Amino acid sequence: MNPFVSTFTTTLFFGTVPKIFLAIPTSSHGIIVFTGLELTPKRVEYLKCVVGKGAVVKTSELATALNVDPSTVTKTLQELEETGLIVREPYHGVVLTPYGKEYGEFLLRRHRILGLILSHYGLTDEEACQEASRMECYVSRDAIDKMCRAMGHPTVGICGKITHSPLCMGED
Repeated sequence: MNPFVSTFTTTLFFGTVPKIFLAIPTSSHGIIVFTGLELTPKRVEYLKCVVGKGAVVKTSELATALNVDPSTVTKTLQELEETGLIVREPYHGVVLTPYGKEYGEFLLRRHRILGLILSHYGLTDEEACQEASRMECYVSRDAIDKMCRAMGHPTVGICGKITHSPLCMGED
């Protein structure tokens, strides 16, 4: 493990059961450390959908939004919970952990930065969004931070508002 990376423990109460997540790597400035390459494209789509819906998201909402069977949603949410990104409460829904919130915000930023870049090269907004979705899982956090800095930290992309992390802003 990187000597400049520590870990923190968080407890999230959802329903009546406390969920404890251990060993989420953080930098010396408390920024959660990840490459952006940890998730499969399918898991990325699910996490982006949860982030986009906010608060507590029901399995049925995700099934409808992603046009998949609820049993498929349940299986993928179990996988995301094992990574510490979400907490599931059967029959109630899912919420993001602090790690999941930060990771999800990065996923939206990555998509929006890539879409914005592609739109400058002759693609329509819809084409740029579709192409960004196809390639985004293969572009690291570091690369996105550098692209964002080179673009002067845009605040609006073709798919919505672009937020910035301290890493993106060069603060860590």
